[in-house]
Amino acid sequence: MVAGVFRYPGYMPIYSLGGQVPEIASTAFVHPDAVIIGSVVIGEQASVWPKAVLRGDYGRIEVGDRTSIQDGSVIHATAELPTVVGAECVVGHLVHLEGCIVEDHCLIGSASVVLHRVRVHEHALVGANAMVTNDTVVPSFAMALGVPATIFPDRVSKGAFAQAVALYVANGQRYRSELVRLA
Repeated sequence: MVAGVFRYPGYMPIYSLGGQVPEIASTAFVHPDAVIIGSVVIGEQASVWPKAVLRGDYGRIEVGDRTSIQDGSVIHATAELPTVVGAECVVGHLVHLEGCIVEDHCLIGSASVVLHRVRVHEHALVGANAMVTNDTVVPSFAMALGVPATIFPDRVSKGAFAQAVALYVANGQRYRSELVRLA
């Protein structure tokens, strides 16, 4: 190791809290500038990007296989409401998820907020900057757009996000092998 230079996995702020210890799959990529605390599960080939915070202090957070949690996103849970993000999802930049369920194959657009007891069904999209308020259901293949979000059924096709999922899986693998901290 060259002084001042180290390769991933390097230092990462991953914390246990009491008896709550994160479970991170060996094939996942967690950027060294992301923060993972407590009861958090991150699946195979998932990725968590710079400045994302997954804080499982009150409740459980689950991130499915091949899902990306992008830069600056905040995921939290309550004691009564876990936050679950399914497999092959794309969670955009600056997203806030709390006490909600996002099923498989969804896209959650940048700067959107998805709150308590919301359920985003498979192959659905939450648009950029949308506010999905408590108890909303976003059906499969629907879009949730606006503030507060309005549901537009049958607007998303099956497999619409597959290319973005594959891009982030590949990018996570690239970062695992090539990321070098210089200072």
